[in-house]
Order: sequence, then structure tokens, then C-alpha cells
Amino acid sequence: MAKAEGSDIFAIVREMALAGFGDLEKEIIRCSDCSLREGATNPVIMKGSRTPKVLFIGEAPGRTEDMTGIPFSGRAGKKLDEMIVYMGLSGEDYAVINTVKCRPPNNRKPLKSEIAACRPFMMAQIKMLAPKVIILLGNTAEEAFCGGRELEWGTPKVAEGITILKIYHPAAMIYQRARMEEQKALIDRNRHLWE
Repeated sequence: MAKAEGSDIFAIVREMALAGFGDLEKEIIRCSDCSLREGATNPVIMKGSRTPKVLFIGEAPGRTEDMTGIPFSGRAGKKLDEMIVYMGLSGEDYAVINTVKCRPPNNRKPLKSEIAACRPFMMAQIKMLAPKVIILLGNTAEEAFCGGRELEWGTPKVAEGITILKIYHPAAMIYQRARMEEQKALIDRNRHLWE
């Protein structure tokens, strides 16, 4: 399935979503629209429920994720798991995806062209999963989803019936421990969105 730019993206996303999870996964595995696939061991597609209340969107797979094919399975994943427990979510309540499906070299931030190449996959996943809340984990996820920086940390916005919230990427808790309390405050302020 050829991907397209501009307004054609809506038709492509709709077509991918209608094809179902299995076909979308095959499309992601076959994709070679950017150079990230060349260096990746495994595309990293999704983990969690197919009927989530909350969808977490991260930046990109890291080394552990590239090896396992599972998003947030490394150190940042442990922090995300702790955060999910703190939020009171069960396994059926959430799903996790990334803005790009293949690991950027040396864990660098994905390029805009790489995010654009993967965007139809991300949007098809959102359409298929139909979450009540999307939690963007950091600025890269916000830029990929919103097309720029427009959200305040921890301040929800409703778009097309879905509540969008930006909080810190779990890796921030590893490198800046003081952010843990800030993150908990953002979560506590917004619990009503998913409870």
C-alpha cells in the first residue's frame, strides 16, 4: 500500500484502519519508506489492549525495544510501568505505541522526515484503538501528533472527541529524578480523565 502526503493521508489512514490490526502489522513490517528500517532489527509496533481507555505515544524505540520488538521494554519502560500502576490502570485499560516504528541510530531523536513517513501508521493505530485519552510522552510525541508544539504540560485539550494530554517522557524520570514528583502532580491533576 503506497503512502501519500497531504490530504491523501486521510484516505490511506482510513484504508489501513479498515484492513485491521493484522494487515497493519504486515504493512509496518514491510515498510521501507525511510532509512530507519535498514538499521532496525525489529519494527516496534504496539503493546497493550486493543480496546484501551488510554493510549500512550512515545518517541521511538531504543536498543532493548529494537531487540524485543516491544515498545517501552527497557529502562524507560520500567518507569512507564510504574507510572501506569500509579495511574491505577489495568492491562486492559491502556496501549503503547511510538511515533516511529524503527530505532533511530544511536537512539537519536527521529527526523521530521522519518516521523512523516511513519505518521500514517501512528494515525491508523489511533483510529483503530479509539482511545478516550491520548497521553503524549514528551515533546517529540506532541510534535508528531499535533504537527508542532502547542500543548502545555499536564493541561488537557479535546480534539475530535479525544482528550489529549502531554506529560514527561518516562526517560526524564531516569535522568532527572526531580521530575518524578512533577509527573505525579500532572497525573493527579488529570485522574478524572481516565477513572
